[in-house]
Amino acid sequence: MEKRIAVVGIIIEDISKSKEVNEVLHEFNSMIVGRIGIPYRDKGISVISIIVDGLVDDISAMTGKIGKFKGVSVKAAITKK
Repeated sequence: MEKRIAVVGIIIEDISKSKEVNEVLHEFNSMIVGRIGIPYRDKGISVISIIVDGLVDDISAMTGKIGKFKGVSVKAAITKK
């Protein structure tokens, strides 16, 4: 299996879940190339954008764990090659 590049978008609507999200990101930090987090205080949410370079299974595992948190949305766009 070869590595792919992906952009992962995370929206945290329940700010109390931020710690759990960050714990998952730390668990998968070896494939994170870059990360930007924006607290959108006017809306009471946080938006995180992450560039990853990893196996599709690992990307899916990370987004799957994050997607289980209530009040958190996650989507990934993965290169085809």
